[in-house]
Amino acid sequence: MQYPSFFEQVESIVVRDPLAEFLGAFEKGVMQFDYVDVVRLAGHSCPTVAGAYLMARKGLKALYGDELPVRGEILVEMHESNGEGVCGVIANVLSFITGATEMGGFHGLNGRFDRRNLLSFANDIPTPVRLIRQDSGQAVSMIYDASVVPADPLMGALFSKTLSGAATPEEALQFGQMWQARVKMILLDFANDPGLMSLRSV
Repeated sequence: MQYPSFFEQVESIVVRDPLAEFLGAFEKGVMQFDYVDVVRLAGHSCPTVAGAYLMARKGLKALYGDELPVRGEILVEMHESNGEGVCGVIANVLSFITGATEMGGFHGLNGRFDRRNLLSFANDIPTPVRLIRQDSGQAVSMIYDASVVPADPLMGALFSKTLSGAATPEEALQFGQMWQARVKMILLDFANDPGLMSLRSV
């Protein structure tokens, strides 16, 4: 199985999941998520998936500092409705990392570990995404704007040609490499650029 080497250069996200500890899945409930994990979840690597991963990493850091974030005890609020734009893609990544789900999630055990109703859509919030700690009520709102990261000027034409099936194998390969080069810039070169992502703690 081969994928771009930069996937492994992206900083991991480590959380503690009390349910995983209770059922003996992970020692002390400690779980690690890497960028390649969310690529597997989404089935692709793109600026949206990269941005969702960064929002999870930076948002959890803002909420928990040096503590391990507690998976399953975080509310995820989305401004847009599910299915609108790329909202669902972002929500899937955040759900995967935080454990937050809608009604289809784990029902819990004797009132504990309930993962339902932690993810919601069409919220009246001023930013696209907000994460909230259930224990303290502390919240962080986030805005992500991938337009600050430039794409190769040749990529647009190659995208259309590849999508239509008119590209040669060499051109299709070149397009994929250009696409992932921009994702790499988002995750590694621009990750701390305030123009790419802004956070506001409440």
